Amino acid sequence: MAPQEFFLLLASVLTNVVGQYLLKAGALRLGQVTAGNAFSHILSILTIPQLVAGLMCYGVGAIAYILLLTRVNLSVAGPAIALSYVFSVLLGYFIFREPIPLERVVGLGLIVCGVLLVVWQKA
Repeated sequence: MAPQEFFLLLASVLTNVVGQYLLKAGALRLGQVTAGNAFSHILSILTIPQLVAGLMCYGVGAIAYILLLTRVNLSVAGPAIALSYVFSVLLGYFIFREPIPLERVVGLGLIVCGVLLVVWQKA
């Protein structure tokens, strides 16, 4: 993977992870959705800055991913985006104090190994 392609991949993954963080932070402000408040909560999404910023991050990440797809095979780019799962779990642990059971750590290790095998190219 060339440096430009790696940068596009990194931009897509990082904006995805930042978007997830912002959406989670905004969702905490929004509160739990029930059948009785669903409509008002859906309208409230547009008034919570974290939710709007999170959606914008997803948009930027999608643009970076599209640009990556112009340069890299989908069979490489698609699995490489799975690194966002690893960063999301770490974000949940360090920011939101979510536990990481051993099974999840093993799964994250398998994801990292799988991504390395997919993007690895012989010289």
